[in-house]
Amino acid sequence: MSFDDLYPSIAWWVQGGGWIELGRDDCRRSFVRVLDDGGMLWEGREEYDSVGTAMDEAEAFMAEWRKENGY
Repeated sequence: MSFDDLYPSIAWWVQGGGWIELGRDDCRRSFVRVLDDGGMLWEGREEYDSVGTAMDEAEAFMAEWRKENGY
């Protein structure tokens, strides 16, 4: 199964110019973030049991965002 099959809304997002970030840095404590040129749309929790769980949560957010915004 491809990434696009597992995470269709994230794939749509990054192919359209948005991006996601995984992992913590010096500025943010969240493990996963969804961003565009305007800034951060969503950030997840500080910790997850797995990267897959973090990606599933980001996918759920992005799918809902697409629905709410007519995409």
